[in-house]
Amino acid sequence: MQELKEAARVALKDCAGVKQGENVVIITDEPKRRIGLAFWEIACELGADAIFCEIIPRKTNGAEPPRAVAALLKECDVFMIPTSKSMTHTDARRASCKNGGRGATLPSITEDTMKRTLRADYGKIRELTSRVAAKIQGAKEARVITALGTDITFSIEGRKCLEDTGIITEKGSSTNLPAGEAYLAPVEGTARGRIVADGSCAGVGMINEPIVLEVSGGFATDITGGAEAKALIELTAPFGRDGRNIAELGIGTNDKAQLTGSALEDEKVMGTVHIALGDNISMGGKVSLQSHLDMIIKAPTLLIDGKELLKEGKLLV
Repeated sequence: MQELKEAARVALKDCAGVKQGENVVIITDEPKRRIGLAFWEIACELGADAIFCEIIPRKTNGAEPPRAVAALLKECDVFMIPTSKSMTHTDARRASCKNGGRGATLPSITEDTMKRTLRADYGKIRELTSRVAAKIQGAKEARVITALGTDITFSIEGRKCLEDTGIITEKGSSTNLPAGEAYLAPVEGTARGRIVADGSCAGVGMINEPIVLEVSGGFATDITGGAEAKALIELTAPFGRDGRNIAELGIGTNDKAQLTGSALEDEKVMGTVHIALGDNISMGGKVSLQSHLDMIIKAPTLLIDGKELLKEGKLLV
């Protein structure tokens, strides 16, 4: 428990800058209870007016919490949300930030991930992430290629490249923890080509047989592969066509992150990219639904307006 508390202290003190007397809300569920309690204990030690709230686990990533919990989030100064399903892309989280709350979601975080990655050098991660984002900002087109067959292109014109640095000291700021990615929402309807996901997939885990997605008009029109592909099809099915929207392009910038089967950590792994299906409203897109599924791609080459930013998994910044 002590290592969990040390990691929680970094998140609350260094990343969120919690001050004495601030209202801090910890939202967790039964699978992540120990992690939630570590956050609550450290928040109390820092002199915060801390609230611990355990909800019933949600069924999907992006599902809203109970209305009473959403109201609690809206009124807090700081939130930390270690839950088994992601609350990142929810109206409740967005409303909290719009009202001045700041904080982090930690979907599916494991104790090992927390102990290892939350004690990273977030100053270093912020610097690298900012450099990557600067290379993307203002560009018109992105293309991802891999030796396994990924070759997908999409417009990013007019879309802001966001920086997930882990530093959330300003009102209204939010992040995933562990942090470490530059990301944006491709322009809807522009993605075309093929994705071969070979790392991991949110809601599915590690990928043993690559998931192949044919993409046209901004949507994954066909998904094939083994058991992991079948699981992805089942996850997207309840959301119709928008569940297959090409929602995000992200680049990992955390040197402590490892591929573990949890998208929370996997999407931050240095030298990977991830492409998501579903909701992108939180990152400047236009599709809003209760599903956001990241797929991690190993050893990619990423071209921004024809210039290499990543070459076979190596960042060129």
